[in-house]
Amino acid sequence: MKFTHETLPQRVVFAAGESPAAVAAEVEALGGSKVMLIASDRERELADPIAKELPVVLRHEEVVMHVPVEVVGRALRAAVDAGADILVSVGGGSTTGLAKAVALTTGLPIVAVPTTYAGSEATNVWGLTEGETKTTGVDDKVLPASVVYDASLLTTLPGEMTVASGLNAMAHCVDSMWGPRADPIDRALAQEGIRALATGLPAVADDSTSTEGIEQTLYGAYLAAVAFASAGSGMHHKICHVLGGMFNLPHAQTHAVVLPYVLAFNAPHAPEAEARIAQALGTVFSTRTASAGLAALRQALDAPRALRDYGMPEDGIAKALGPIMKAIPANNPTPVTYSNLTALLHAAWAGDPIS
Repeated sequence: MKFTHETLPQRVVFAAGESPAAVAAEVEALGGSKVMLIASDRERELADPIAKELPVVLRHEEVVMHVPVEVVGRALRAAVDAGADILVSVGGGSTTGLAKAVALTTGLPIVAVPTTYAGSEATNVWGLTEGETKTTGVDDKVLPASVVYDASLLTTLPGEMTVASGLNAMAHCVDSMWGPRADPIDRALAQEGIRALATGLPAVADDSTSTEGIEQTLYGAYLAAVAFASAGSGMHHKICHVLGGMFNLPHAQTHAVVLPYVLAFNAPHAPEAEARIAQALGTVFSTRTASAGLAALRQALDAPRALRDYGMPEDGIAKALGPIMKAIPANNPTPVTYSNLTALLHAAWAGDPIS
């Protein structure tokens, strides 16, 4: 073995039904006295009990998918005007992403309270969209200092969003098997993340109030994000970031659709990764290959199937090819050409069966 692995410093608290007290404790431990609470209007009922326990000087509700730069500008000005010394985000990936964007400029610490399985809370990756272009980067300033996972906050997450968000987490695991900096530790974390997600997601899809199912899924999503933060963004995420920014596609659903096509594309040239994914999924579905296991999970969840269902135009494939080709890491297991990438994107656009 020869590799370098970096573990990011972060406190993680699992506290089912106890997020108000747990978040207050984290804010106090970080020395926060002027909280900027970031939560969209959709998350108001979840955020209110938390807000009551905090020294809130500002509640910011403008949260937009893909974190547009103009939205960030308004949030930054609000944070400075309020004199905030700490950020608390309550919401999904877009909410966490906005907090990260504010932290990137201000250096303020973040306490993240996820209400989906996005995983952004466990990474030092930020993303901003300007026009049709989504830009991502890595900076330790955006890594939340603390994360509070409260399963009770996800019991009202709509079933379709649970499925898409959970498969987004699964995509973090799969990309972590062959990302540009992937190492054996990343692969071990990702494999356990896949097993946990494959266990938890069907339980939550069957019963949205299942605390055990939600906690398994949150555990898997956290492991996925930790692995992904270390391994780096692979082919799958590069495709989704370009398509999401270019066509304003819903983040989680885009990941859910593209994942099986990228897995089938890379698996033949990544035998160790394929074996790990197959083993993790096989413990739940008694399947023998990675693609068969993922197909079984997707069938159990009635997963999103086609990019055209979420607004991507067919002629967008040609437009996206160049930016995607430039973004895919050089060490992707399967060599990428304009021809095979076009075939992959068209299959994902149409929802074609995996060959």
